[in-house]
Amino acid sequence: MEKSVSQSKTTVLVVNGLIAALYVVLTLVVAPIAQGPIQFRVSESLNHLVVFNKKLLWGVLLGVLTFNLFFSEGGMMDVLFGGGQTLLALSITAISARWIKSEKKRMVVNIIAFSVSMVLIAIMISILSKQPIGSNFFWGIYGSLFLSELIIMSISAPIMFGINRMVHFEKF
Repeated sequence: MEKSVSQSKTTVLVVNGLIAALYVVLTLVVAPIAQGPIQFRVSESLNHLVVFNKKLLWGVLLGVLTFNLFFSEGGMMDVLFGGGQTLLALSITAISARWIKSEKKRMVVNIIAFSVSMVLIAIMISILSKQPIGSNFFWGIYGSLFLSELIIMSISAPIMFGINRMVHFEKF
């Protein structure tokens, strides 16, 4: 039996809500190292969901916005910059599906998009710290953010690839 349009929309809505909640919980679990110049957010592994299904972008984005709004040290700046960084990187990954059919290659694009776009978080931290953008402080922060994002996204990529084989994220 085929799902109706309303069942399909409801499923996507519920799955995105669950992803948002999972993002917040996973970030809270590692809260001491989830913010600042080094960010090892286990929840960043959920960014890979968009490689398999672009409709899941909204759950990840909502999770980031929710955590940053209620639990971040950067307040509304973190909502704007963190949300913007996430939306930018996820959008690049979602759009790349038009010309990159291989999920593994899109996973690499996703890792690069997230790591490079951490420049927005470095800019935010520099502004909040009243340090000039382009200073040694900025480049040190960006380097640590880039590296921490690259590590967590690279480690989680094969894990999420394996989970997708069982769950089939594209069906949502």
